[in-house]
Amino acid sequence: MIDQSAPAGTQDARLSVRPRTGRLLVLATVFVCAACGLVYELELVALASYLIGDSVTQASVVLSVMVFAMGIGSLLAKRLRVRAAVGFGLVEAALALVGGGSALVLYASFAWAGGGGSRYALVGFSLAIGVLMGAEIPLLMTLIQRVSRQDAGGAVADLFAADYVGALVGGLAFPFLLLPLLGQLTGALLTGTVNAVAGGALVLWLFRRDLTRRARWWLILANVLVLAVLATATVLVGDFELAVRRAVYGAQVRVAEQTPVQEIVLTRSAHGTLDLYLDGRLQVDGADERQYHRALVDPVMRGPHRRVLILGGGDGLAAREVLRHRGVASVTLVELDPGVERLARTDPGLSALNGHVYRDPRLRVVTADAFNWLRSPRPLYDVVVADLPDPGITASTKLYSEEFYGMVSRVLAPGGRLAVHAGPAGARSGSFWTVDATVRAAGLRAVPYRAPGRAAGIAASTGRVRGAGGEPRDWGFVLAARRDPELGRSAAGIRSRMPGRPPGVPPSTLVHPRYGG
Repeated sequence: MIDQSAPAGTQDARLSVRPRTGRLLVLATVFVCAACGLVYELELVALASYLIGDSVTQASVVLSVMVFAMGIGSLLAKRLRVRAAVGFGLVEAALALVGGGSALVLYASFAWAGGGGSRYALVGFSLAIGVLMGAEIPLLMTLIQRVSRQDAGGAVADLFAADYVGALVGGLAFPFLLLPLLGQLTGALLTGTVNAVAGGALVLWLFRRDLTRRARWWLILANVLVLAVLATATVLVGDFELAVRRAVYGAQVRVAEQTPVQEIVLTRSAHGTLDLYLDGRLQVDGADERQYHRALVDPVMRGPHRRVLILGGGDGLAAREVLRHRGVASVTLVELDPGVERLARTDPGLSALNGHVYRDPRLRVVTADAFNWLRSPRPLYDVVVADLPDPGITASTKLYSEEFYGMVSRVLAPGGRLAVHAGPAGARSGSFWTVDATVRAAGLRAVPYRAPGRAAGIAASTGRVRGAGGEPRDWGFVLAARRDPELGRSAAGIRSRMPGRPPGVPPSTLVHPRYGG
């Protein structure tokens, strides 16, 4: 049991500084703690989207559970108000440990327990962090009233102003500073360290005269232990990342880097083939990527193909297949992540796989978001190849919308064709037929087809990807044009038996996305 000599929370604190200075120190701590709290919140959302997928669902789960838990924390904090200084010190030490270590535990649960284990861990951390964050404001309200007497309305206004400004700083620091410079794991650990130092310093220095000797030593011990755990984890984070990558991707990880857009991992499989993962999802399987890219490219190239536009495909593999065809005068490749392009140019394995296509003078690369790039006036192309991530990935949904295909239609030359990677037709038939319906809604004639192969998806704990529900592994595509009587024949040589098109499938739009996970 921790004791504190200060009586009820309404008694003035015995401070070694003037009340005005003490009030500013409390508000500064509110600012720091709010910034740390929002970093924890964003970290959970980012990790959930990356590890589990479907960012909208995961963000909704994290935010709703956390807000609910904050209400519980506020109620529980009522019991601590009589010992507000000690209570706040313990809450901040616990929050620093739980929030700072959340990323490590979530990664470990995903690597060794799979997606199901990481979902439970996500909800658990959302609850724990939310309860601790909810307890902060009631305790700080008590502390600031003890430092400097003012009306309750004024105290609430000051606290929430510092809280909201701190949240702004934390919200901006996460994507623009912590994530690109430190990464998810080290960024969370550093945030926890700052949180522990700020909370501990306020109580152990500003309110030290209100603490019994026993309470002071308990708080010192708690904060030292938390900081020691965070420091140790920071030192070992490199070894931990290596162990997690081996658990997820296998032992032969050749390249692993975090760009501002995504995590890129190149591995060498047990069969000696090169595999490319983007944000944990297998994008290129060296064992059958040639089969996939030829199924995507060959049908669309059986018409006019002098000028070609490739949307996505920064690995250069679709461009390799396009440039195999005679008569191609120019290829424009629009890739969002310059890190993928750089790796495709410089990595010996990946550049050999794409046939050193970036050396071809006919290829021009544009670093841009394909949706925004198409909004500006562009030249006409005979062929457009949409080699984009699966439509079930929320970040890609706008690239499978009616509005997007409408913009693609505008850059198609007379007689031009569009080829779309539409995800596995067997494992996720709902998403596949939604792509087909969306292309048709944009005013294009569409011919769906599929080819046997792997089903792209989230990497399993073994590092390999399996088709869902025991379905045959396949790739689904849609070939489209404004008017082209030969369109169906172009896919006939590749197309395997298609399931029947379900009636009444609605298209997907920006305001009403319809793709599942």
